[in-house]
Amino acid sequence: MARILLIEDSPTDTAVLTQLLERNGHEVMASANAEDGIEVCKRESPDLVLMDVILPGMNGFQATRALSRDDATKAIPVLIVSTKGMETDRAWGLRQGAKDYIVKPPVESELIGRINALLGD
Repeated sequence: MARILLIEDSPTDTAVLTQLLERNGHEVMASANAEDGIEVCKRESPDLVLMDVILPGMNGFQATRALSRDDATKAIPVLIVSTKGMETDRAWGLRQGAKDYIVKPPVESELIGRINALLGD
């Protein structure tokens, strides 16, 4: 079981992803914007961050870059989960420090497989 921080502004996506993760034995913390998510990440040190890209205020690419460059959070893997499905979006997300990128809506087995790979399970 991992402690996963979900940074997602859509209440529907938050509910769906939380249920999916909890069904697979993970503990979920959620933040509705990047700024709060960064603070929660620093305070709670989750095992992994699931990051949306389109967020109010700071976007998910900017938040990923901030987390990957901060000594307190750079060891925490970020998995971007976004509707932005272009290869350029994926490449940009990985350049910002994300360890993986998956397009919404994710297939449950694929998302869990990628989370497990990032956690070394």
